[in-house]
Amino acid sequence: MNPQPHRRDGLALIVVLLLGGCAVGPNFKPPPAPDVTQYASEPVTDISAAPTPGGEAQHFNTGLEISQQWWRAFASADVDRLVGQALAANPDLQAAQAALRAALENVAAQRGTFFPTLAGSYGYSRQQDPVATLAPTLNSGIPIFSLNTASLNVAYSVDVFGLYRRQVESLQASADAQRYQMQATYLTLVSNTITAAIMQAAAHTQLQATRELIRSGRESLEVLQQQYRLGAISMSQVRAQEAALAQQEALLPALAQLQSAQHDLLAQLTGKFPSQLPLDELDLSMLSLPQELPLTLPAKLVGQRPDIREAQAQLHAATADVGVAIANMLPDISLSAGLGSTAVALSQLNQPGTRFWNYGASLSQTLFAGGALLHKKRAAVALMDQAGAQYRSTVLQAFRQVADTLAALQADALTLQAQARAERAAADSLGLVKQNLQLGSASYLDLLTAQGLYSQAVVALAQARAARLTDTVALFQALGGAWWKPMP
Repeated sequence: MNPQPHRRDGLALIVVLLLGGCAVGPNFKPPPAPDVTQYASEPVTDISAAPTPGGEAQHFNTGLEISQQWWRAFASADVDRLVGQALAANPDLQAAQAALRAALENVAAQRGTFFPTLAGSYGYSRQQDPVATLAPTLNSGIPIFSLNTASLNVAYSVDVFGLYRRQVESLQASADAQRYQMQATYLTLVSNTITAAIMQAAAHTQLQATRELIRSGRESLEVLQQQYRLGAISMSQVRAQEAALAQQEALLPALAQLQSAQHDLLAQLTGKFPSQLPLDELDLSMLSLPQELPLTLPAKLVGQRPDIREAQAQLHAATADVGVAIANMLPDISLSAGLGSTAVALSQLNQPGTRFWNYGASLSQTLFAGGALLHKKRAAVALMDQAGAQYRSTVLQAFRQVADTLAALQADALTLQAQARAERAAADSLGLVKQNLQLGSASYLDLLTAQGLYSQAVVALAQARAARLTDTVALFQALGGAWWKPMP
């Protein structure tokens, strides 16, 4: 029986154990999706329509995938333009992209520990030996000479317990977390840009309505002034209308400031200074309310929300760090070899008699460090538990946000229906009061009351329309906004 094959198999096994040993510590497993079938305590129902622009019915479709450019569902060329500018020039998104590049480079750098290091060196010195005291170092006995030394050195740390593999795993998971953070920045940027555009449009719509009310109030004031000249009413009634008109005019600066603030926010989001962004007069009529809404199944939400994926990646990194802490408590094995030449002249390097070489191995083990390594391992376990709790908190928050948004959409629809009825009734009432005022069958108090009710109804209707639009944006954001698809 020939023992050679067995020796070769044993040697191969030792090499495999040394070069590809197991990685100590827990292996990461993604947490399972929550075992829930719906977001809220009550099933989701479609949103009924309201008899007003922006009051279209909305249908939730669990089989509808979120489009990569989901903002196009609002059918607004102005929104498309602003989102495109934001994605191209927003510094926060650019900073997140740069942070991701840095994280990926750190992963690539750490992978270098898997390979041997090769270092070359060359040294030159001019020296004199004390020949009267020490034996000369040169065979020639010359006391003053130049010395040239060139060498190559190879070192390799054998990753027996997976220290370097766990370090790379931790950095890769951290890079994944940075990637998801960038995607969350991307999603937030798009959502904030659309919301700012909607709010600017709502302010513009309210400005237009308020200006129309002021124009109508001035007409009513002229009627009252004419009645005063005819002796039909007193001056106090004219003054009351003037006061009511002034109150409506006082609303204009606040609405103009709101419009300006949203314009400045859009400038910031698109990477511009406020003076560089044209003051476009966006209007709510320029946006369409999406009527077919995606509704991701709860079991899939954890895979679509970038903040949940980021928390999962952070948990992965913390799990790998436990392995790093355990591996630091175990022996470290290193291999090294060197080859070089020393000569008094550069041309004599590598000639016979000038060469030297060495090779060896070392094993090091920390025998006592005051319990530092044990406590570091316990700290790593505690940080892993913290990351696990933060992941669960992120999941709970995500499901709450979806549930809140769905409830907000239902409430928005009911509010818009009521405000549409109120605006229509207030408009009819104001029209009748104006007619009766000219006929003398209505008082100035009736006019003031009707104008005040109509003014409030118009503003509330614009706010209700804007709320449906912004909460629809919030739904796309709460569902993850299709970050997993290629960015434009």
